[in-house]
Amino acid sequence: MDLGLTGKLAIVTGASKGIGLGIARAFAREGADVVLTARTADAVEAAAAEIAAEYGVNTRAVASDVSTPEGCQAVIDAAAEMGGADVFVSNAGTGSNETIAEAPDAKWQSYWDLHVMAAVRLSRGLADQMDAKGGGAMLMNASICAVQPLWYEPIYNTTKAALLMFGKCLSTEMIKRNIRVNTVNPGLIRTPDWENTARELRGDDWEGYLQEVADENADIRRFGTVGELADFCVFLCSPRASYSVGSAYHVDGGMLKTT
Repeated sequence: MDLGLTGKLAIVTGASKGIGLGIARAFAREGADVVLTARTADAVEAAAAEIAAEYGVNTRAVASDVSTPEGCQAVIDAAAEMGGADVFVSNAGTGSNETIAEAPDAKWQSYWDLHVMAAVRLSRGLADQMDAKGGGAMLMNASICAVQPLWYEPIYNTTKAALLMFGKCLSTEMIKRNIRVNTVNPGLIRTPDWENTARELRGDDWEGYLQEVADENADIRRFGTVGELADFCVFLCSPRASYSVGSAYHVDGGMLKTT
């Protein structure tokens, strides 16, 4: 299936590893040019170079902290220099571990800036570029925790829920400019972070630990791969999904326990 993305420019945050890197690679495989951004310069530059070499597309690495206004502006400027964005995937984020009673205000603020304000600032800036090109697509990568929270990460749960609502509000405004906005809520996706956590907790039996987590939480009884999620995200951002507006999709192997 031709997704109609050849020559388009996709902006992906948190793109040096894990889900973000998988999404960036999937766009490149479809012929799209890609701006990858992450905080660590060496990692994001290596990812951009590898994708360019493998798929023959144009890439740009932007080392920036998108939880800050300056970091967002650097990404917006890089996209403009490459001709303007057609697609934006807000993926930058990380898990948390705290109690509400003990978490300081600064931790709440840092996650708000990373998960919500980065999406707000980048959507606002990149929308003007898409508008000038006749439209585009945006995708918020939230989490199943936005609707089915995990007890040990209340800050992550809360800020991802806010990102989910932001995506819905943004979609109503942006469709008037021919920019489609949707949200994806992943469940258990096997990323390097999950594997590292499993090794810390279980040592040599780390894969057994992951299987136990999958057995307990996902009806499909396995973790999803980064590639499975990335393929879904790229489809949603393509013209093939042109009637999908303001929706939230759970890619979770049956983990969500409600409708």
